[in-house]
Amino acid sequence: MTNHYYNNNLETKSNKRLIKEHILNHELSFITDHGVFSKGGIDYGSKVLIENCPLDMNYKFVLDIGCGYGPIGISLAKEFSHIHFDLVDVNIRALDLARKNATLNNLQNISVFESNIYEMINTKYDCIISNPPIRAGKKVVYQILNESDNYLEVGGMLCVVMQKKYGAKSAIDNLQQVYGNCSIVCRDRGYYVFRSIKK
Repeated sequence: MTNHYYNNNLETKSNKRLIKEHILNHELSFITDHGVFSKGGIDYGSKVLIENCPLDMNYKFVLDIGCGYGPIGISLAKEFSHIHFDLVDVNIRALDLARKNATLNNLQNISVFESNIYEMINTKYDCIISNPPIRAGKKVVYQILNESDNYLEVGGMLCVVMQKKYGAKSAIDNLQQVYGNCSIVCRDRGYYVFRSIKK
């Protein structure tokens, strides 16, 4: 099996650790482990997305795709307690941690389940968020982007963070074709947060 975190390979020896993060004015705790993305702390790109994701107060359902151990969905769920967040990934270890982390941070507005991209998604959302798994390859990343409009309500938003050096500008051009629109929300240290709206 490919040796990257976007898979359900449990061969990597477990070595859990507890990290604490201050984000969106909340003190949050996360259990991380070997075999999951950014186990030493919330990566900078995820923080940029969390701090700049323009969630509408009228949103009710948000999908965090490729959630890992849950830093993006959990941080936003803590801030937006009226919104229900579905967190999905293919990495079984990461999903187990995401469930534990939702409980650890006293969140009731989160569901965590396994899905290979949109394979197990059978509903539509007001918003889809992602820090896509670049190391899984362009095919996976572009499937997350290109198929997202099938799982958004009309007026719903896809919001993504990517680094310029890993193809953010090409992804933005691609979403212009898929959605007919894509705007840059912010740029920060080579990271782009961008969004498209389903018309």
